[in-house]
Amino acid sequence: MAKPKRGKPCWYELSTPDPAAAGQFYSTVLGWSVADSGMPGFDYRIARAGEHMVAGIMAPMGTSAPIWMIYVSVTDCDKATAAVVKAGGSVKQEPTDIPGTGRFSLVADPQGAAVGLLTPLADDSHAFDQKTPGHGYWHELMTSDPEAAMGYYGKLFGWKPGNRIDMGPMGSYDLFRLGKADIGGMMKQAAGMPGPNHPFWLPYFGVDGVEAAIARVTGAGGQVLHGPMEVPGGSHIMVGRDPQGTLFALVGPK
Repeated sequence: MAKPKRGKPCWYELSTPDPAAAGQFYSTVLGWSVADSGMPGFDYRIARAGEHMVAGIMAPMGTSAPIWMIYVSVTDCDKATAAVVKAGGSVKQEPTDIPGTGRFSLVADPQGAAVGLLTPLADDSHAFDQKTPGHGYWHELMTSDPEAAMGYYGKLFGWKPGNRIDMGPMGSYDLFRLGKADIGGMMKQAAGMPGPNHPFWLPYFGVDGVEAAIARVTGAGGQVLHGPMEVPGGSHIMVGRDPQGTLFALVGPK
């Protein structure tokens, strides 16, 4: 059996106060099919893009705020979780087995941004796919210290720094790579930006046309906060809030 690829985004999970309504919204916007996972006593819904599982949708646990969570593959969840603590991060959920799936934990980096760690039983995730609409495409970190975050995640996941894009008074947008592919960017969080008032990760999902997707967003009761805006490379992005108030983002051709 192939070992999990360290540093590969492998799952996306939405915590929302209304999983059923959120499932309907993202099905409209992204073309997902959403169905109950069948876990006894736990309302956890699986979203599929075509035949591939790409995301989970559930109610928030305890007092946690609604948010999209990114999970990243690690070769040993327990060792990676211990490395987070050693590097100054914190543990939100201790390593736990998911029957039939693998072992996961929830952690936060030294600046406070949360991310999931997963050691899957099989390296068969299709959730992240930059070539197919409806899948995870990009991963953006808003943080108080991009330089420190780049070093931290480089050690934890093996990510390498990519190009640095000058954004004028806003600072720089620092790309990072898995292998030879750019998979995300980090930037300094500023007052007034959409999202939580603390560092956080935001996944971007791919669409086959951002303008058409915006029409679906507003038609389904969502809100457009930013975009469509062209980004380096020719793609366009938009950032919005779903009807339950959770921040989300899309990327694709105009």
